[in-house]
Amino acid sequence: MANGLTIGQAAAYVGVTIKTVRHYHRLGLVREPVRDGSGYRRYGSVDLLRLVQVRTLAGAGVPLAEIGDLLDAEPERFTAALDDVHRRLTERIEDLVARRDTLHRLAHGDRVLLPERACTVLDRLAGLGFSPDYVATQREALVLARAVVPDVFDSFLTMLEHWIDDPGFIELTKRGWDAMSWDQDDPRIEELASAMADKLLANRALLAMPTGFLNRPDAASRYGLVNHHREEQLPSVARLNALIEANLRAAGIDVPRQ
Repeated sequence: MANGLTIGQAAAYVGVTIKTVRHYHRLGLVREPVRDGSGYRRYGSVDLLRLVQVRTLAGAGVPLAEIGDLLDAEPERFTAALDDVHRRLTERIEDLVARRDTLHRLAHGDRVLLPERACTVLDRLAGLGFSPDYVATQREALVLARAVVPDVFDSFLTMLEHWIDDPGFIELTKRGWDAMSWDQDDPRIEELASAMADKLLANRALLAMPTGFLNRPDAASRYGLVNHHREEQLPSVARLNALIEANLRAAGIDVPRQ
C-alpha cells in the first residue's frame, strides 16, 4: 500500500467500476491523484475513504450533485442535509409503492377501475356460472356507472348484492342473457320481461333512485348510457329491457325516459 493503488485496484476495493471513479473525478467528488514516477495515478487511504463515502451516499440515493457539498459540510449541516435526503427518499418510495400497487391492480383488471365491493360482485357472478361475456358486460356497466352516475353507484351495487342472493333472480337473469340469441319479436321476450319486472317489484325499496339524481336535466341520458349499454348490438335484449322498464313505470316506479 506504500505506493498506493492503481485506479483499477481502487475501483475493485470500493466496489465500483473504473468508469464510475472517473465520473466522480469529472464531477469533482473525488480528487484525482497525481501521477507517480511511472506515470500511474496512485490512490492512497484518504482517496479510498473518499471513494467509499461517495459510493455509499450515491448508493443510498443521494443525488451526485449534492454529495460534494454534503461531505464538505459541518457535522450539523451534514445531519440536516441527510435528514432532507431521507425525507425525499421516503416520498419517492411512497410514490413508487403507489405506482407498483396501481400496476398490480391493472394486472388484475377490475381493481384499478372499481372498488373492492364491486369486484366482489363480479367474482360472485363468475362463481354463479354466468358466462365470461356476461361478467365482462357487467364489469363495463359498473365502470360506466361509477363514472357517469356516481350518486347512484352505491345503491346500484346494493341491488346487485341483493339480487345475486336470490336463486330465482339468477335464473331469470341467465334467461335474459340467453335472450340475446332470440329474434327481437320472439314472444318469450314479453313473458320474460313480465317475470323479471315482477321479481324486481318484490323489493320496491331497492329500485328507488336518489331524488337529486332524478331531478338532474341529464338524468335520462346518464341512466341510459349505463342501463342500455351495448343494446345497439343486441336488439332482442334492447326490447327485453324496454319492456321491463315499461312494466316498472306501469307499477309506479320512476324510471328515467330517454
